[in-house]
Amino acid sequence: MAQTATIQDARTLVLSQAYEPVKVISWRRALTLLTLGKVEVLEEHDWSIRTVTVVIKVPAVVRLLRTFRRRKQVVKFSRVNIYARDKYACQYCREKKPIAELTYDHVVPRRLGGRTEWTNIVTACQDCNLRKGARTPAQAGMPLRTAPVRPDWVPAVAITVSLHSLPDAWRDYLYWTGELIDEH
Repeated sequence: MAQTATIQDARTLVLSQAYEPVKVISWRRALTLLTLGKVEVLEEHDWSIRTVTVVIKVPAVVRLLRTFRRRKQVVKFSRVNIYARDKYACQYCREKKPIAELTYDHVVPRRLGGRTEWTNIVTACQDCNLRKGARTPAQAGMPLRTAPVRPDWVPAVAITVSLHSLPDAWRDYLYWTGELIDEH
């Protein structure tokens, strides 16, 4: 029974045609993409799925067979996209921080009429956000690293995986582009 729970939680790493990590998906979605002929399996987990007539190894790493173009789309305003736009760095002290230590800040505070929109929100660490308070950067003496803009591209979100939960099959593919964290 313990193995069934592990299979339920199994994830599959999706690579582009150029072998770059794109995202992590469920093993069920990976099997769907495989049956539709959209991916090839590069690595497999140790688990199998059995039907009446076939046994299928659960994919651990798949590669897209065709390049795909993302439709030009409006970038959704979200906390994660703000962090990605600002490269996960505080726009006041310029330090890169883990997501848990980041927040976003209104450049022009709401009490002064500032709105929650792309051009008025920046990534800030908790210390700088507290220090700035409900003041403008000029009032607080805290110049911005870069002016906030609405991106016309979808920010790339890094794939961060714990070394303790990283499937062995993924290690060769995340070595250059993924962020591996040691949770000791």
